[in-house]
Amino acid sequence: MNLHHLKVFLAVAQAGSVSRGAETLHISQPAVTREIRDLEASLGLALFDRHPRGVTPTEGGQRLLQFAERIFALEQAAERDLRDLAGLGHGELILGASATLGAYWLPPLLNRFREQHPGVFVSLQMSNTQEVLQQLDDALISLGFVEGPFPAEDYAHHLLARDQLLPVVGPAHPLAGRQGLYMAELQAHELYLREAGSGARASIEQAYRKHGLDARAAMIGGGTEPLKRLIAGGRGIAWLSQLVVEEELADGRLVQLDVRDLQIERDLHVLWRLGSRLNPAPAAFLQMIDSNIKTF
Repeated sequence: MNLHHLKVFLAVAQAGSVSRGAETLHISQPAVTREIRDLEASLGLALFDRHPRGVTPTEGGQRLLQFAERIFALEQAAERDLRDLAGLGHGELILGASATLGAYWLPPLLNRFREQHPGVFVSLQMSNTQEVLQQLDDALISLGFVEGPFPAEDYAHHLLARDQLLPVVGPAHPLAGRQGLYMAELQAHELYLREAGSGARASIEQAYRKHGLDARAAMIGGGTEPLKRLIAGGRGIAWLSQLVVEEELADGRLVQLDVRDLQIERDLHVLWRLGSRLNPAPAAFLQMIDSNIKTF
């Protein structure tokens, strides 16, 4: 069925005359008459009874009118829904993030985004860098926030900030409070690392290799918070984001080592699928990030 014919039929049926239907549609009366005749011919039914004062739907016309009203009501609803989506009246923002970004960097931005767009559903899934990349590849998330190395040619990406990993120990560690340390001295003490797939672990291992050092883990902690607790009461050394350990360093629960010959920095990125067009919610969140980027 030609939907333009159906739209003309609906206008005439609702107006009660061909002339008023033509005025509603801003087309000529003869054009409306032709459209109605073509529709009647295609259906094999008369749709209107003609009277001197106008037209009234036949039984077939009354049946068709019910469908036409529903069809064009659905069309209007679809248009409203998509305009609402484009205007962020609703939609979804599904994010994946590795530990530091997910726990410390993203929350204030997400709170601000929710204040501006309360109709948008937001989900933040925290894992490690390799898992975030896999979620992007599987189209399970719209944006991924990672702290470690990634194949830059495979993803669209923006640099968010540069983060420094600090060597920290508990206050009872033999090296706590020592000045002018060198990595050769640290090698004699236990190193605690994140799990395989962690961006922080990859950055540490990469930095150690560049300096001819062996980043052999004496203990693996499944996340940043467990690592902080392990070294606070133990004998290990961990390299942790300065953002993550600010409070513990300030109150003495952890101590930063004064290491002279190695600094570990890493770039923090937001990624999305290469060549994909972002939906309105993630596009708006990315724009908000770009206007609020700060360095640690």
